[in-house]
Amino acid sequence: MINRQFFFSRVRSQLFTGKLSQSQVLGLSAILDGWEADHAAKDDRWLAYMLATSFHETGFTMQPIHERGGTGYFFNRYDLHGQHPDIAKMLGNTVPGDGVLFHGRGYVQLTGRRNYAAMGQAFGRDLISSAAAADAALEPDLAAKIMFRGMELGVFTGRKLADYFNGPTAQWTTARRIINSLDCAGKIALYGQEFYGAISYTT
Repeated sequence: MINRQFFFSRVRSQLFTGKLSQSQVLGLSAILDGWEADHAAKDDRWLAYMLATSFHETGFTMQPIHERGGTGYFFNRYDLHGQHPDIAKMLGNTVPGDGVLFHGRGYVQLTGRRNYAAMGQAFGRDLISSAAAADAALEPDLAAKIMFRGMELGVFTGRKLADYFNGPTAQWTTARRIINSLDCAGKIALYGQEFYGAISYTT
């Protein structure tokens, strides 16, 4: 099991400017709990990079969030009748209103009817019947499972953690392609290395 006392002490000083809120602790704990329950035998760099990704994507809150933007933005960007029908089709948004309903949620912004349906099926949850159902992707435990599955299997972009962290290979910067392009890749790489330094199994 990860030494939680060491972990929280290290990230508090190195990443959270000396202070952690209760909600940040709970969010971090949900990710660590999910990892220890189902993924502990895997590469710790995977966990570190997922922590770094959620740290960035949630604006350092470590709580699953709604994608930033409003109804108009989501419609224009993701709806079949919006400004980017190619993106809508790629995401499986085939019903009017899908762009708004299936905007990004979670630690890593699960987006699109196809992805919500697939993750719901994977975890035995209804994520597509209504906005309330889709909001289940904001539950920390489920959000962590979605992040683990998406980043381990390459669900989000076709790129997966093992492509960048495997044996002697450690590509902290280009691993950003697991989520999208290389925006903020350098910052997230540094966050990941700090989280990796906080993962310890000593008592």
